[in-house]
Amino acid sequence: MSGPHVIRGSVVLPEAELVWRFSRSSGPGGQHVNTSDSQVELRFDLAATQALPEVWKERALERLAGRLADGVLTVRASDHRSQWRNRETAAVRLAGLLAEATAPPPKARRKSRIPRGINERRLREKKQRGDTKRGRSGRGWD
Repeated sequence: MSGPHVIRGSVVLPEAELVWRFSRSSGPGGQHVNTSDSQVELRFDLAATQALPEVWKERALERLAGRLADGVLTVRASDHRSQWRNRETAAVRLAGLLAEATAPPPKARRKSRIPRGINERRLREKKQRGDTKRGRSGRGWD
């Protein structure tokens, strides 16, 4: 692997908590695919991990609930012919998923009033446009 995969800040995916599984891929590679285990399945037990702060863990469990099976997050990669590159891809995907899932919620939007002058100008322009269209009709030309 090309070093630790950072989720955000100083939080890193611990290599000891990652479970790798390899199988034959259906992706590119011709006859080579039939003999090599290039597909990668990376599993990370999100429910049992100690690497994430508790707040992040709760947030991730809630946001990734649809992707979890018994609290375990699974990522598959079979894009490349090389098992090594598929390992890299899977680890980057997992780190990206966790970074997105643990991000703090966005600030709540504060409602703002439309200034009175802007509203009046909009209504005045609508009135002018309506008068222009009304003036195009053939009524009253007799």
